[in-house]
Amino acid sequence: MKKLSARRRHPLAALVVLLFALAATGGLYAAFAPADEAKADTSAQSLAIEEGKKLYATGCSSCHGTGGQGTSDGPSLVGVGAAAVDFQVGTGRMPAQSPGAQVPEKPKVYNQKEIDQLAAYIASLGPGPAIPSEEQYDPSGADMAAGGELFRTNCAQCHNFTGQGGALTNGKYAPPLTDVDPKYVYEAMLHGPQNMPAFPDSVMPPQEKREIIAYLQEVNGKTTASPGGFKLGGFGPVAEGMFAWTIVLALLICTAVWVAARTAKARKS
Repeated sequence: MKKLSARRRHPLAALVVLLFALAATGGLYAAFAPADEAKADTSAQSLAIEEGKKLYATGCSSCHGTGGQGTSDGPSLVGVGAAAVDFQVGTGRMPAQSPGAQVPEKPKVYNQKEIDQLAAYIASLGPGPAIPSEEQYDPSGADMAAGGELFRTNCAQCHNFTGQGGALTNGKYAPPLTDVDPKYVYEAMLHGPQNMPAFPDSVMPPQEKREIIAYLQEVNGKTTASPGGFKLGGFGPVAEGMFAWTIVLALLICTAVWVAARTAKARKS
């Protein structure tokens, strides 16, 4: 009894008891709670994939193949990732109404739950970019000036320096970015839809993507009104200068005609 009492009074006794209690608690939690949660998550994911497979077979397989391998009418979807599906289907570009140089944006066919199911199925075919979280594409607090520099370096050649869009070759075009949801802008940068190059996180970190989104919202009046009033679409100094020159030239011609008419009338009298 004296030996047991002496051990209880040992300075490390309390620490040993605490460590034993923590280990027992952690072991019980690992044995019960995570297994149930993991099982529930796996079950929900499997259900989403099954439902997405049904939707895919009905609306997508005729062009992209029964297993997403692609056909002469549509590219392979193996490895494109969930973000590509969310962008293409969420903006109504897919399912496409007809083949062409470029698939235009239109009202979406599927609701968001169905889009998530389609995305889950396509993601199961091969690894690819996941759908970003709201925190990833939220431009709050991002550096707009840095975003402007990034946009002019990587995007303005096609989309115009304020995101108004522009024509490309062979009937293709860069769509305007003035009213695009930030999530879709982020997803487009992730996977590079149609003629656009991809900017994965290894090339352009998430912070830089957020900065580009912040810049687009700023120059298109999403965060502050344009101090210059009517912007003529923001097409730049050449187009806007031509507009101003046309107006000034018209006024000069009208003034010259008026002066000539007044001079001629004065001479006759």
